[in-house]
Amino acid sequence: MDQLSARSPWLLLRRLLELVRFSHTVFALPFALAALVMAWAWRQQGTEPRPLLWREVLGVLLCMVTARNAAMAFNRLADQELDAQNPRTAKRHLPAGLLSRRTVVVFWVLNCVGFVAATALFLPQNPWPLWLSVPVLAFICGYSYTKRFTWLAHFWLGAALLLAPVCTWIALVGLERLEVPLVLGLAVLFWVAGFDIIYACQDEEVDRRLGLRSVPARWGTAAALRLAAACHAVMLLWLALLPQVFPLLGWKYYTGIALVALLLVYEHRVVSPEDLSRVNVAFFQVNAVISLGLLGLIALDVLT
Repeated sequence: MDQLSARSPWLLLRRLLELVRFSHTVFALPFALAALVMAWAWRQQGTEPRPLLWREVLGVLLCMVTARNAAMAFNRLADQELDAQNPRTAKRHLPAGLLSRRTVVVFWVLNCVGFVAATALFLPQNPWPLWLSVPVLAFICGYSYTKRFTWLAHFWLGAALLLAPVCTWIALVGLERLEVPLVLGLAVLFWVAGFDIIYACQDEEVDRRLGLRSVPARWGTAAALRLAAACHAVMLLWLALLPQVFPLLGWKYYTGIALVALLLVYEHRVVSPEDLSRVNVAFFQVNAVISLGLLGLIALDVLT
C-alpha cells in the first residue's frame, strides 16, 4: 500500500471511506432494503412461504456496500486528472495526494472481489447473483466514463442505482415478477438523475472547459434545473404506479408519496440558476430523508 497504512491503518481506513463518501450509502441502501422487505412479503404470499435467511440479509448488505465502494473508487481513479483541474474537487484525496493511486486500486480490487464473493451467499438455491455479478460491476463502474461522451451520464448513474432494488429482488425471488423491482427501480433512476443534474450545475463552466457533456454544460443551469424537476415528476409517477404491481402497499405508502412530493418541491425551491449555494442542502439532506422515509413507510405498510 503506502506509508500511510504503516503509520496509521485507522487513518487509512477513514480516508478510504471519505474517498467513497461512505455516508452517501444512505441514498441507495434504503431502496435495496425496501426491495428486501417487499421480496420477503411476496415470498410469504406463495403456496410454500420461505423465511428470510440471515445469509440472505447479510448477502444483500455486503453486496450493496462492496458494489458501491468499488464504483466510487473506480470513479475517483477515472476522474483523478479531471478532479485536479476543478477547484471544487481539487482537494479530493487522489488529486490532493492524501491517498496514493496504488492504494485506491487495491481498495477497488478488494471490493470487486468482495462483491463477487458476497453473491455466493445466495448459493446453491439461487445462482443468478453470482452469474450477474461481473456484468453488474462493469455497468456501475462504466458510469465513470459516460460524461466524456454523452449528457445521458446522469441517467446512467440513475440506472446504476436502479440495480439496487432490482438485484435485491432477483437475489431473493429470482426472475419472477420483475415488474415489481423495475417500477421501484425506475423511480430511483429518475430521482437520482434529477438530483445529479442539480449537483452538476455547480460545475457548468468547468465541464465546458474540460469538454465534459453534462446537462448543465450543454444547455445551461436554468434548463438543467427544469429537466431535473421533470425527472422528479416522473419519479413520483413511478412511485404512484408501484402499488399497481405490488398490491400489498396501501394508504401509508401513498402518504409517503405525498411527503416525498413536498420534499422535492422544497429541494427545487432552495436552488435557482442565480443561487446554487444551497445545492448541498438539496443534494444531501433532502434526499437522505426521501430514501430513508420511503424505506420506513414501505416497511410499515408491508409489515403491519
